[in-house]
Amino acid sequence: MDNRAVTLRALAPGDKDDWKFLWRRYLSFYSTIRDDAFYEHTFARLTDNAYPSMCGFVAERGGHLVGIANCILHDHGWYQPAMLYLQDLYVDDHVRGQGIGRRLIEEVYRYADREALADVYWMTQSDNLQAMRLYDKIARKTNFIKYQR
Repeated sequence: MDNRAVTLRALAPGDKDDWKFLWRRYLSFYSTIRDDAFYEHTFARLTDNAYPSMCGFVAERGGHLVGIANCILHDHGWYQPAMLYLQDLYVDDHVRGQGIGRRLIEEVYRYADREALADVYWMTQSDNLQAMRLYDKIARKTNFIKYQR
């Protein structure tokens, strides 16, 4: 286990290469491939303060990113403040099980609280048991089922 400290912070423009590496691995987990232009487009939105509906957070250790959390802010018909959708959460295989995923989610929670957002939510695949063990400890599972066209 690497005992160097993990720093949590907002995603920054200089993080592009590490973020791209981690997000590519995350998408691969879900059997998804995107071209380089798509990575550029998404990263630009996540790091552009003039585009407030997307934001990102990272876990950094030893000068490299070891985890990412990509979020989308959106309106909701039942609440006046916006909701925060934690769309992508990924921790590098080499550091899983060290609490980094939990810390990233807690950082997202802190951001939502600072911004007075209505709530934070996310989804996962029903067979992602490793992730659900963490989620069950820090969030409430709802009884909603996602449908998609």
